[in-house]
Amino acid sequence: MLAFRTFGGMKSMTGFGKSVCELPQKKITIEVRSLNSRQLDLNLRTPSLFREKEAEIRTELSRSAERGKIDFSIYLEFTGENGLVAINRPLALSYYNELKKLAGELGETNTSDFLSTIIRMPEVTRQERQELDEAEWKQIHAHILKAIAAFNAFRDDEGKVLAKEFEQRIGMILAKLAEIATLDPQRATAARERLVKNLTEAVGGENVDRNRFEQEIIYYLEKLDITEEKLRLQTHCEYFLQTMNESSSGRKLGFIAQEIGREINTIGSKANDAGIQKFVVQMKDELEKIKEQLLNVL
Repeated sequence: MLAFRTFGGMKSMTGFGKSVCELPQKKITIEVRSLNSRQLDLNLRTPSLFREKEAEIRTELSRSAERGKIDFSIYLEFTGENGLVAINRPLALSYYNELKKLAGELGETNTSDFLSTIIRMPEVTRQERQELDEAEWKQIHAHILKAIAAFNAFRDDEGKVLAKEFEQRIGMILAKLAEIATLDPQRATAARERLVKNLTEAVGGENVDRNRFEQEIIYYLEKLDITEEKLRLQTHCEYFLQTMNESSSGRKLGFIAQEIGREINTIGSKANDAGIQKFVVQMKDELEKIKEQLLNVL
């Protein structure tokens, strides 16, 4: 089994980052989270106060995230008495007077519910539009960068976990390949002995053309030969481990995994041996697990 190494380049597409910005009358919570996706898919949820800055936020995310389904959210909470909600007093008084007249005409004396009714009437309350303060935005922007940095650190950590799993599974494939290499010479000897026995039983040893027979055996064994496939599989596995050190290696690793699968399948189809087939099935199982996790690699 291979010893674990440090792979600095691999990142997971799954990530999460958060930062909280405390201002005198506002609390802004910034969150960045992602799942796997073939392309960069940005989804921003921001209060209307920050809409003018969405293009700037998208630029920061595109530069850092590269790929994945990214959800970016800003949650705004007002913590001070800053007069954000205004009551249209003349309109409220007008509603009150009209309701009072109507109550008198109907003979109603209970006016205790008038206030709650008036507050729900159209245009009585409104939210004052806030303008974005550039000094505050500088602080918020710094926290956006902190959230993105935490998000990328999360991706790095998840990438290290994936890298260890890939190395372990590639090591298992190479271990099965070593077992196949041990069985391969025995397979060729057994195939030769079986052919000699079958031919002797069929036509008798004295009737066999030895030169022709040797030519046919060589041709038959060449069709069963898996030397090149074993070498290519070894090479592809080593290249897979090397590529894990590269940044944004997910797509490339996917292509290498396809080549690994192709060589495993060829070994299985040419082997014609129950012992080797068993190891081929085990290698396929490890490779499928690798392919599943590759979907999460940036």
